[in-house]
Amino acid sequence: MNISKNLAKKISNYDNPNSIGSRFRKRRSEILKNLIANNLKTASHITILDVGGRRSYWNIIPLEWLREKCVKITLLNIEASNEKLESDVFVQVRGDGRFLQFPDKTFDICHSNSVIEHVGDFEDMKLFAREIARVGQKYFVQTPSFYFPIEPHAMFPFFHWFPIWLRVRIIMSYSIGHWRKATNRKEALEIVKSAQLLKKSDLYKLFPDATRIYTERFIFPKSYIVVKE
Repeated sequence: MNISKNLAKKISNYDNPNSIGSRFRKRRSEILKNLIANNLKTASHITILDVGGRRSYWNIIPLEWLREKCVKITLLNIEASNEKLESDVFVQVRGDGRFLQFPDKTFDICHSNSVIEHVGDFEDMKLFAREIARVGQKYFVQTPSFYFPIEPHAMFPFFHWFPIWLRVRIIMSYSIGHWRKATNRKEALEIVKSAQLLKKSDLYKLFPDATRIYTERFIFPKSYIVVKE
């Protein structure tokens, strides 16, 4: 559907600093910067593991600020990225967020932005959350809200509130938002299950030691930020 495709470009075009998505990222970057700054009160540098992260995401914080604060960021993904990295700040490794290869408390901060909703069912999310809390002394995890009426991947009103059979039928009939039209029912079901949006109550269960869960609003709850300070 052209409408949802255009909506996806306008809302989640992170190359445009004036898009809705970019403005929300900029706002939440202040929470992240405060978390980094607070760590620097007792440390000379900061190590961050960004699970499922990309270099382009970190444009929300000026590169010179990261350098000034001696921030070292490890980008972890299942597949390696071809993005150009500033080697004094960024390094990339391959791995699965549910089964991280690092010892306990390796990183000062474990970070994840819009990833936990893609890792699988709730048991997979529990594995992911456990690993975030295990390898990071502190953490910052952002995820879209189930209660926002526009599904952020399909860019389709109420899509995630529909029964699965109806979502599958829509995906088999149309290309919507960031998702292509499926060629068969199996593929449509995989696309539908590739994003499982969470409620705030789910996050309390997944991250019982969190210091705070922030709610970002755009009339409705748009996303949540789970922080352990």
